[in-house]
Amino acid sequence: MKVAAVAIMVPSWEEGLTFYTRGLGFEVVEDVAQGSKRWVAVRAPGGGPRLVLAVGTDRPMARVARFLETDDWDRDAGRIEGAGGRFEEAPRDEPYGRVAVWRDPFGNRWDLVAPR
Repeated sequence: MKVAAVAIMVPSWEEGLTFYTRGLGFEVVEDVAQGSKRWVAVRAPGGGPRLVLAVGTDRPMARVARFLETDDWDRDAGRIEGAGGRFEEAPRDEPYGRVAVWRDPFGNRWDLVAPR
């Protein structure tokens, strides 16, 4: 597994994109419409995990802000559960891959994602 992305709260996707791309020189690596939502991710010029631009200020702690990426969803879901993590939902297939929300033993919410 690897840390693939971290969510950053922004007032709007456009404002976030303006700051991170025009201001800091990050590149847009994903911009996918999801009905009323949008999955927008940028990456620093030197690489590293993606920053997912999350819109809204309501209950930010309830949002998933950490993303683990895997090449074997079932293996790593079992590893998470074996270590004391708890899945909040069954895995679902999204346009970007297989995903489910889970909590670590400390209450932090994560997505486990197997990209397509």
